Amino acid sequence: MSARTAGSPTRTAAFLTAYDALLARWPVPVEPHTVRTPHGTTRINACGPRDGRPLVLLHGGGATSTMWFANVAAWTAAGHRVLALDLISDPGRSVHDGVALTDVPGLLGWLDAVLDRLGVPRADFCGHSYGGWIALEYALHAPERVGRLALLDPTQCFAGFRPGYLLRALPLFLPRRDASRARSYLDWETGGGPRLDADWREVYALGYADFPAARVITGPRPGPDRLRTLTTPTLALFAEHSRTHRAAQVAEAARRALPEATVAVLPGLSHHNLPMAGAPEVNPRLTAFLAATRT
Repeated sequence: MSARTAGSPTRTAAFLTAYDALLARWPVPVEPHTVRTPHGTTRINACGPRDGRPLVLLHGGGATSTMWFANVAAWTAAGHRVLALDLISDPGRSVHDGVALTDVPGLLGWLDAVLDRLGVPRADFCGHSYGGWIALEYALHAPERVGRLALLDPTQCFAGFRPGYLLRALPLFLPRRDASRARSYLDWETGGGPRLDADWREVYALGYADFPAARVITGPRPGPDRLRTLTTPTLALFAEHSRTHRAAQVAEAARRALPEATVAVLPGLSHHNLPMAGAPEVNPRLTAFLAATRT
């Protein structure tokens, strides 16, 4: 909830109940933390050894940090201190009651402030969807703070959205936000892969309905010249049946832009299902990538 994005108290209570219920399903103990930044209070769901190498998780738009329930056990078992953030202007338990976020520098400055308040000078980053775009932009913004970078079906990083996807997603931005509209969108997008986790689907839908639309902070895709400056070791995994873009084409674009990166298309998965239904493949791939020798 936030002064800028809060829904009605009754409806938001249902969302927070669903959020907490999914968080209770995480298979490892969760330590909720909040840190104050100029833009408001950020919620971090932390788990894993406190002296482990920090791994910052950035969720996709509307997904909340609860989405990582199928991943955190593997990554904490590998010794990582997982720091799953709720984006400051998104549905979740972060409170956007400070300075308005209006541009990309502000968004990246918010991440700087979160890491500063947590006392984390350097971390590995993993982002899904919109969170992948944020993670990539942050690695370009502050390369000294990003050890390794993992992108899970990232959007607007190496190619744009498919026109058909934009048409299908357009109703999400119309007035009279209703949970059934979000459920319909998710069911359409994941129609080519395994069913979504029912509890997470409800968190997403209720968050969509309960939190009035906030302006999405985004910018142009990083061009070839900018991407050539990226020195952070990078892993990019794409979902074969993602409807946001054509996975094979975007993967090839990522290979051209980042020839040193590890890039793969995971079969049978959709955009929203990749971290969850794809966990049996995503988790070991990411664990091995993060464990590789760091320079």
